[in-house]
Amino acid sequence: MKKKISEGTKFLSDVHSAFDKAAQYTDHPDGLLNQLKICNSIYKFYFPIEVKGKVQVMEGIRVQHSQHKSPTKGGIRFSKMVDEDEVKALATLMSFKCAVVDVPFGGAKGGIKISPRLQDEKTLEKVTRRFTTELLRKNLIGPGFDVPAPDYGSGPREMAWIADTYATFRGDDINALGCVTGKPLGQGGIQGRTEATGLGVYFGVRSALEQTDDMKRMKMSTGMNNKRIIIQGMGNVGYHSAKFCQEGGGIIIGIAEWDGGVFNSKGLDVEKLMQFKKETGSIRNFPGAKTIDDKMALLEYECDVLIPAALENQITPENAPNVKAKIIAEGANGPVTKEAEEILVAKGVLIIPDLFLNAGGVTVSYFEWLKNLSHVRFGRMEKRFQELQLTNLISTIEQITNKKVDKKAKEILVHGANERDLVYSGLEETMFTAYNEIREIKNSTKGIQDLRTAAFVSGINKIAASYKVLGVWP
Repeated sequence: MKKKISEGTKFLSDVHSAFDKAAQYTDHPDGLLNQLKICNSIYKFYFPIEVKGKVQVMEGIRVQHSQHKSPTKGGIRFSKMVDEDEVKALATLMSFKCAVVDVPFGGAKGGIKISPRLQDEKTLEKVTRRFTTELLRKNLIGPGFDVPAPDYGSGPREMAWIADTYATFRGDDINALGCVTGKPLGQGGIQGRTEATGLGVYFGVRSALEQTDDMKRMKMSTGMNNKRIIIQGMGNVGYHSAKFCQEGGGIIIGIAEWDGGVFNSKGLDVEKLMQFKKETGSIRNFPGAKTIDDKMALLEYECDVLIPAALENQITPENAPNVKAKIIAEGANGPVTKEAEEILVAKGVLIIPDLFLNAGGVTVSYFEWLKNLSHVRFGRMEKRFQELQLTNLISTIEQITNKKVDKKAKEILVHGANERDLVYSGLEETMFTAYNEIREIKNSTKGIQDLRTAAFVSGINKIAASYKVLGVWP
């Protein structure tokens, strides 16, 4: 009987296949390429936790793919589906993701095999703190070594527990808050981190839609305005992707969730839908929308942009032939399998790869880490100075022209950049620059037909350069 391949193993195989495909377009020696492909360290461990009077043994894992830059960086996933190959695949993606967007981290990832929906807060806190203690025992966490972040099933609350546990054991570390990112604002977090990945998805999709030549080839108009968009997943990434795309002029016609989906060809109100979900626990039966029972069906509806923002392996050879989207924007990690991508690219679908598109989270995590190390809030030193300069400038213009600037317009013009403004600006610049880099690689390298390969080429070249600077390879 043929053994079934796990989702995690399939995911890791697809990541390695994408790496091998891109490596053909580089001139690095085989030894260096082998080093860039494998995970440097894997720490898998078990620990007991008392839950309602009974002892349960929990499984945890932390994988560091590459230490070409310090610290390594990657989220911690809370899920019953966590397995070693999945975490290795995610850690590998993190290394190349950071390289593509020029964030100076190596890649890592972690996971705890637990279903957060089925556990109370006290149990989750016990598990999180014990997991952190296990990492501390092996020196696998710290602001200069390995910095976790939220991922599927975890969030600011869990990151606060990690930071507090680290500080308890490393009370002499003045940079202790930098041991983890994605923290609440009052505990060393940063404005804009919550929406960072979804905002990055928006900036990335917008960058693609602004390419006149590409849109002309695909028989699409440029810009986000009036683009019909379907999103899979109404979690943090899916919600913020929908929110910012809608604010940018896109029309969200469909959203799929774990228990079904909703559709309205004229558009859905994202904020009202999110409020409805909070009140009812589901998006099903949202007023003014058609409820779709099959959660996978919406992936095959006609639209301009499809954003899978849930889990990996959602678009497969089985449903790829039926996908009608012109652009697939990977908000999640690995939602399109290797075989499905081949089908879609042959159909002329533009796939914006996860390796680039969902890097908004780690980019703003980088900003948070810098904030923690510098011990100063972004904008604190310059905001008032900027406003004073701009106020003086407008006053001078008013005197010269003998005309008063409208009060509301003046408030906008003299606004000095606060932390959120600077985070948004830095993220927009990062995503815009990275997209143009990988697009240029795709267009200038004979044989490359997709952005994923181009993104891997970019990442491979940048990480290889780090090894060469270290003198490991000539």
